[in-house]
Amino acid sequence: MGIYDFVVKDAKGNNVSMAEYKGKVLLIVNTATGCGFTPQYDGLQDLYEKYNSQGFEILDFPCNQFANQAPGTEEEIASFCQSRYGITFRLFSKINVNGDDAEPLYRYLKEQKKGVLGNNIKWNFTKFLVDREGNVIERFGPTVTPEAIDPKIKELL
Repeated sequence: MGIYDFVVKDAKGNNVSMAEYKGKVLLIVNTATGCGFTPQYDGLQDLYEKYNSQGFEILDFPCNQFANQAPGTEEEIASFCQSRYGITFRLFSKINVNGDDAEPLYRYLKEQKKGVLGNNIKWNFTKFLVDREGNVIERFGPTVTPEAIDPKIKELL
């Protein structure tokens, strides 16, 4: 099973096949609106504006598993992100990234690239970089800024 075999839900509850992203470079991020790393939305939006026309997408998965830092509904989260940070990349439904009820896509991502805690996600704003062929190239911890990932994205494009 590869990344394009998964189906996820967008913020409106619609099924989205990951196959929709074939041929694109992806940055998949678990986010939170009340986190110390939330200002990374600015850098994520900058990357999206810079590279989207070249086949780059950001997939934003809100997650409330870490200190309840994403407590709102998908609508509230979308409104916050758009009004505060001007994000225009796609927002998906709120998910769990760790535990028995972790989103299957995230189970796959964690199996492909382990982190400092093994398979578990350490915190909000963990990022997975995926190449145009659907290979998970690298996993970045929360402290790695979007700006620091820019050269790696450029290389894959």
